Amino acid sequence: MKESRLTMPEVAALAATRVALGGGLGLLLADRIETRQRQLIGWTLFLAGAVTTVPLVKLVLDRRG
Repeated sequence: MKESRLTMPEVAALAATRVALGGGLGLLLADRIETRQRQLIGWTLFLAGAVTTVPLVKLVLDRRG
């Protein structure tokens, strides 16, 4: 298995994308907030997490090769 060395800011950025994805998904599956509001916030967090994950994954994969 290849290893990649990441700086603390890179690790924090990866963690933040996971939090956004998880938080967004959690809101989409929850039912304690008004539906329209929950969906808007949930999709925003989920998509922001997904979109910001792509360049970070590319960064990690480029360092391995």
